[in-house]
Amino acid sequence: MELVGGNDGIETWQEVSLLYNAALHQMETKMEILNEEFQHVHQYNPIEHIKARIKTPESIVKKLKRNGLDSTIENMVNYVNDIAGIRIICSFTSDIYRIAEMIKHQQDIQVIKVKDYITYPKTSGYKSYHMIITIPVYLSDRKVDTKVEIQIRTVAMDFWASLEHKINYKFEGDVPAHISQELVDCAKMVSDLDDKMLQLNDEIMDLGRK
Repeated sequence: MELVGGNDGIETWQEVSLLYNAALHQMETKMEILNEEFQHVHQYNPIEHIKARIKTPESIVKKLKRNGLDSTIENMVNYVNDIAGIRIICSFTSDIYRIAEMIKHQQDIQVIKVKDYITYPKTSGYKSYHMIITIPVYLSDRKVDTKVEIQIRTVAMDFWASLEHKINYKFEGDVPAHISQELVDCAKMVSDLDDKMLQLNDEIMDLGRK
């Protein structure tokens, strides 16, 4: 694998890794603080847990090649939006939009793109709320606005998506039709379960207030 140096003082994979890891640390800290504040104000935690990862150089190069781009640091930083990824898992569908709004209102975060696969699921049945944001990383001699992909989904959606990923990996994208259909059917069950659990939680909260 070969990566050619880029601009903005970012010349090596080690520097890219440092930058995006720093962005992930900041996002994780922000979400932990927001979750703690929400608990303090509303006696409720919307976030179940958080997963963070940095895309491997091999995966990035494959993505660049699929898009007809040379394997350079500059192309990596400019055109690959999910080098740093954070997945926020919550209990209920309503939490997804609540968390997204909290992120949007952070003054140092700029939202670049949103894809709402909750309202508009993929044909496979996949549901999740995606955001591409930039967050400033302050190095010793400069500030670098760094992209992070955020995925927000319920526990049930995450379970389904994990299984879909394993199936696609096993069949290298060529999934048998009957398995694809079963996945779509399971996605409907997951959606119904999320709706029912939200309805039940709302009923419990109403009883608690009375």
